[in-house]
Amino acid sequence: MEYFLDINYKSINKFGEELCGDKVEVVPTDDGYIAVLSDGLGSGVKANILSTLTSKIAATMLKNGATIEETIETIINTLPECKVRKLAYSTFTIVKIDKNYNAYIAEYDSPNYFYFKDGVNINVRKKEMLIGSKKVYESNIELNLGDTINVISDGALHAGIGAMLNLGWGWDEINEYLCGLNKINPTSQILNGNFIGVCNNLYENRPGDDTTILTIKVRKPQHIDLFVGPPSDKTLDSFLIEKMTSGDSKKIICGGTTALIAKNGLNLEMNVDIDSMTIDLPPIAYMDGFDLVTEGVLTLGKTLEKIELFNSNSYDNYIDSKNYDGCSLLTKMLMEESTHINFYVGKAVNPAHQNPNFPAGFNIKLKIINNLIEELRKAGKQVTSMYL
Repeated sequence: MEYFLDINYKSINKFGEELCGDKVEVVPTDDGYIAVLSDGLGSGVKANILSTLTSKIAATMLKNGATIEETIETIINTLPECKVRKLAYSTFTIVKIDKNYNAYIAEYDSPNYFYFKDGVNINVRKKEMLIGSKKVYESNIELNLGDTINVISDGALHAGIGAMLNLGWGWDEINEYLCGLNKINPTSQILNGNFIGVCNNLYENRPGDDTTILTIKVRKPQHIDLFVGPPSDKTLDSFLIEKMTSGDSKKIICGGTTALIAKNGLNLEMNVDIDSMTIDLPPIAYMDGFDLVTEGVLTLGKTLEKIELFNSNSYDNYIDSKNYDGCSLLTKMLMEESTHINFYVGKAVNPAHQNPNFPAGFNIKLKIINNLIEELRKAGKQVTSMYL
C-alpha cells in the first residue's frame, strides 16, 4: 500500500532575536525525501547562517548522489569547531526516507530523535561512525503506517531552565509528552504546534534558546475534492457533476450556485442548518453524498485567515473545537482530515465579488483560492487545482 509522508516542522526564536538559529530543510528526491534539522551554535544571524549552510549542504549533496560519509565530511570540514568552547559550530540530524519507507538517520551532536510505533517509543539500535575525529550515530528503521519520527533541537531540552523547571524539560519528560501527543494528534502540523506551544509556555514566553521540532508521520492518504464556483461555460456543469460523484474522496462544496448545480443535476434535497449561522458567516447546508456544503467567498476568506495564522504563528490554536460554523468545519477538514486536496474552481464571475475600485478582471474569489492553495501547501498538503 502506498502511504503519505506527513512532514512538518515548527520553530520559535530565542527571545529578542529576529532570526532562528535552527534550520530545517526538506527536499523531495526521485526515491523519497530528505529532511535535515540543523542547530547553529549560539543564536541570531551567525547561528542562522551556520545552520542554513549545514542543512543546505546536506540536502543538496545527498539529493545529488553523494554518500552520507562524503556529505558529513564536507559539513564537518566546512564548519570548524568553536575555538573557545571546542564545540561544533553546527549540529544536525539527517533523515533520508526512500520510496519503500526505509529511513536512514544520521545524528551529529544533536539530541536523540524519538521513534514511535503504535504510540510506544521504540529504542533503535545505533551504530557509531567516526568521520575524521567526529562521532556520528547512524540508524535504520523500516517505517510502517502510523509510525512517527520526532526530531528536536536542544532548545526543547532546555525549556524551563531557571524559570518553571530548574533543570529544563529533559529528554525523558519530552518522550513521555510526545508519546501522548502522537496518540491524539492526526497530523504533524497539529502535533508540532502543540509541542512548540508547551515549550514557549515553559520559557514563560521568553525563549532562552531557538527551539524546533521536525515531525514525520506515516499516514494513510486522505483525499478531499473541493468544488468552488460555477464554470464559466455552462456546458461544463455536467463535467463538474461527474467529478462530484466519482471516486471515494470526501466532497466539499463552497458556494451557493455550486450547491445548486449539484442539487439540480443530481436531483437532491438541500437542507440549510440555521443553527450554524454566525454574525459574519452564512449557515452550512446538508446534501446526500457531500461531507460539507458552505457559502463561498466569506467562508473561504475566513478559512484562509485561520490557516495563515497557524502557518505564521508556531503555537496558537487555529480553531476552537467547540465552534460549529462553516469556517471552523472547513478548516478542520482541510487541516486535520486530508493529505491530498483537489480544487475544482469555476471561473464564472459573480458581480458581488468584484470591487469597483479594483482593476478589471481582478477577481476576489480567485485571489482567495490561490492564496488558500499556497497556505495549504505550506502546511504540507498535496494540492492540485483545475479551473473551469
